[in-house]
Amino acid sequence: MRNRPIYDVVALLARCGVGTVFVAHGWQKIQVGVTATGRNLDAMGAPFPTAAAVYSTFVELLGGAALILGLALPAAGLLLFLDMAGALIFVHAEHGLFLVDNGQVQNGFELVLVLGLAALVFAAGAGGRLTLDHRLFGRREPALDEGDDEPPWRPVASEETRAPERGLPAGEFPAPPDAEKTKPSSRPRLAGEMVTDTSRDVIVAGKKKPAPSSEPSSGDTAPVRPARTRKKPAPKSDS
Repeated sequence: MRNRPIYDVVALLARCGVGTVFVAHGWQKIQVGVTATGRNLDAMGAPFPTAAAVYSTFVELLGGAALILGLALPAAGLLLFLDMAGALIFVHAEHGLFLVDNGQVQNGFELVLVLGLAALVFAAGAGGRLTLDHRLFGRREPALDEGDDEPPWRPVASEETRAPERGLPAGEFPAPPDAEKTKPSSRPRLAGEMVTDTSRDVIVAGKKKPAPSSEPSSGDTAPVRPARTRKKPAPKSDS
């Protein structure tokens, strides 16, 4: 894992170095003149020499400054890569790799190859955070703890790695809470759920009246009182 602040500083130094080389070549073409640059490209066999001279001059000058400032890096890096790809294919490829070999100028493609690939890397997002793009359009990233070298995209610990921290063996997880106890149901209960057995109910005036049981229940221990009878008075005797 890389240390993000150090990476940002190194990316800034790389952008400044590559951008300075591009700015120097673009400024050199302006000093020579766009017309003279077009004639030189025509002599080297480049197609559309005038258009190629205008494109290379301003892309190298402005694109190099954009690399240094970190402004519009995807567009600037891509345009510079296309500039170096055209120079490699149409001008330098036939002269081999080295610019100078055995004390003689060979005009090889080593410089345009390195510059073009470096510009492509910056276009792909390797410019770091010390850029105007990050200042103007970048999203704030969560700050790391002091001394923490892990990048913001560090992986989140899985449940298997968190299980020992919770006092559980690896591979075992705490049971989820009972949903019926923690969250009451908002669905109304049906009559069939509240009344389980309605086979012996009798409907009287819209109300349910349980049917009388013919057998006493086993738990009924109250004594049964005998029916009261009215005694007749004894007849009076005449004496």
